[in-house]
Amino acid sequence: MTGSGVVLLLAISSAAVGCALLTWTLMPLLARYALARPNARSSHKTPTPQGAGIAVIAATLAVTAIAFASSAPALLELLPLFAAAIAIGIVGAVDDIRPISVLPRFALQALCVGVVVVCLPADQQIVPALPLWLERTALGIAGLWFVNLVNFMDGLDWMTVAEGVPVTLTLAVFGLFGAVSPSPMLLAAALGGALIGFAPFNRPGSAKVFLGDVGSLPIGLLLGWCLLQLALQGHVAAAFLLPLYYLADSTLTLLRRMLQRERFWLAHRSHFYQRATDNGFSVREVVRLVCLTNLALAVLAGASIALESIAADGVLIAMGGALVAALLMRFAHRKA
Repeated sequence: MTGSGVVLLLAISSAAVGCALLTWTLMPLLARYALARPNARSSHKTPTPQGAGIAVIAATLAVTAIAFASSAPALLELLPLFAAAIAIGIVGAVDDIRPISVLPRFALQALCVGVVVVCLPADQQIVPALPLWLERTALGIAGLWFVNLVNFMDGLDWMTVAEGVPVTLTLAVFGLFGAVSPSPMLLAAALGGALIGFAPFNRPGSAKVFLGDVGSLPIGLLLGWCLLQLALQGHVAAAFLLPLYYLADSTLTLLRRMLQRERFWLAHRSHFYQRATDNGFSVREVVRLVCLTNLALAVLAGASIALESIAADGVLIAMGGALVAALLMRFAHRKA
């Protein structure tokens, strides 16, 4: 095994152990101050502590910072991202305990995403033909949407694990082959490890704790940044394929609610994965199918990087779209 492979394994295992220990330590405090009570839009039946995202983010940032402790330039490059992740996590923590109204919440989230986008190197672009200001504006809007869609999709036990672990560990593997630089590679490995450490506490049917907005929002920010780094390396199709299920479920649900003139900014239970549980699928079945779909999308993303062909990218994206569409249609109908 190469030195980079050993470092990745250490990052994954350290983050997993650190997150598990911190989650276990925090649970009595979360049960006292951050209890999520069931309502008409909930998927859980009993009051459950939320806020384990504190442990996930703390483990992720700590392990990443330690990995780059001997490289001041790399650590300085990550500081704006770390600061934004902590700030958006604080916004989520406040919202978990005492809900914030829509406009201030989105404004604060936009500020955090904007800091990350503004701090990108000026010589890095996905589409060099575009004016830099236009691409950065588009990235800010996309980043804000990605942060929120990860939050929207965190509505079942293990759902964020089923999405986050395949995507982050795939990004880490891509880093071993030079598709992403060491910073996103190690950050993705640490985030994937932290989610693995969180998973035993969030088992479907016996979940002891939830991530909360304090976890899902910064997870979306960190994951979005890693995918952006993949796109900036020229692997746009791969960066699009990896989170395609989340993108499709959230975006189609939003569009459907807007067309039906619903108050789309309010919490609801109309995502495809939520409709699946109403249609006879167990939570374990839903997250298993989502995880398997994400693994298949990871293979397609890897093929895109290996083939380095615009024509192949088109075919692979079409294949990924068909795969995701089949899953969404399956979720939208009663289980046979």
